[in-house]
Amino acid sequence: MKIPSKIKRFCKILNNSGFQCYLVGGAVRSYISGKTPVDYDLATDALPEQIIPIFRNVIPTGIDHGTVTVFFEGMKLEVTTFRIDGAYTNSRHPDSISYSSSITEDLKRRDFTINAMAIDPITGKLIDPHDGKKDIRHKIIRAIGVPEERFSEDGLRVLRACRFASQLQFTIEENTFKGMAQEAKRLVFISSERIRDEIKHILLSDKPSTALYIMKETGVFKYIIPELLEGIGIKQKGMHKFDVFDHSIVTTDFAEKDIIIRLAALLHDIGKPRCLEIRDGEPIFHNHDTISEKIAEEILIRLKFSKNVIKQVTHLIKFHMFNYTEDWSDSAVRRFISKVGIENIHNLLKLRYADRGGVLGKMHQCQIELSLVRRINEILEKESAFSIKNLEVDGNILYSKAGIPKSPQMGLVLQFLLDTVLEDPSLNSEDKLIEIAKSFYETKTNV
Repeated sequence: MKIPSKIKRFCKILNNSGFQCYLVGGAVRSYISGKTPVDYDLATDALPEQIIPIFRNVIPTGIDHGTVTVFFEGMKLEVTTFRIDGAYTNSRHPDSISYSSSITEDLKRRDFTINAMAIDPITGKLIDPHDGKKDIRHKIIRAIGVPEERFSEDGLRVLRACRFASQLQFTIEENTFKGMAQEAKRLVFISSERIRDEIKHILLSDKPSTALYIMKETGVFKYIIPELLEGIGIKQKGMHKFDVFDHSIVTTDFAEKDIIIRLAALLHDIGKPRCLEIRDGEPIFHNHDTISEKIAEEILIRLKFSKNVIKQVTHLIKFHMFNYTEDWSDSAVRRFISKVGIENIHNLLKLRYADRGGVLGKMHQCQIELSLVRRINEILEKESAFSIKNLEVDGNILYSKAGIPKSPQMGLVLQFLLDTVLEDPSLNSEDKLIEIAKSFYETKTNV
């Protein structure tokens, strides 16, 4: 194992001070899997107050739980004292903790066997009391001890199991799976922020569907995004291979690995079940884009996503049903870019590609959509104006040079100028726009 020399030096300093020090967590799992760790967590029998005098830069990030962050030779190391957790009565945190001098006691409190290993960085010795290495070799996620007990201690572990399955492409051991299904109800005690962070990890994995289907089968969705379950069994017409639920999951897999696009992919049709009508034996989902936008906003607010993320995701959902045909004029393409927003246009096209993959079950480049991409790129290269702020005039210029007062009519004038420039970009000059603005203001605004 190519353990960084800085980690070894850090551990030697603790060893020379009379303390044990081990690599734990994801770094160990990475080493066993033959991968290079992204970050390094360490466990020691030294108490936080014993660590602080030894190193120059120590931050008490989680000192109540025995954790400090040490900045050492350019590395940020999270160091936690060996501990034994007390009873869990709120399905979130132990009621109490006690420190221990035993690494095996510390590993016993962890969630899954693949996370309950330790490596002595100096000797390279692996400590693996729960056969985590074997489970990694067989690509299995297994709870330590009695699964129901582990999941009842911290309800988030149910979602973490889904996340690890998706990130690592492991299967969940049978009894662990049963325990997840039994204790999924514990998720109601978990903060939205913690759930949100796990969902982000899931959606940014290589194949989110692995976790998403486990979430369906274990009942997790019932407690975090029950709206998705409404799509189960809702069939779709035309080339659609899947019901609404499966279509959403498959679309998410096909989406680019970006949290905005993947959230939009997962939620873009979530309003379909509530819009369903049967006409001549065929399902119709009139106005589902608008309903999906509203439901998606409610879900993302509930999960405490940022306002910026919510705005971008719902905007893509709102416009995902655009219907381009090759007879669109250049001005129609410019109006489309303006309506969607130049900053959103490429993400919208990426969502459309993923959506088509979710229809057919495979990626397929549609010639009509490729034509739209080509035309959009050609128009963008000309740097035309797509919003009022791109016009060669603003409210101040129109007030001082065209005599238009700063009033509600000013907004009408500016919007008319934008519509004019979208129709003919050559008109986007100050002199021309001032003349057009004067004429419009005098004849159309009822002054």
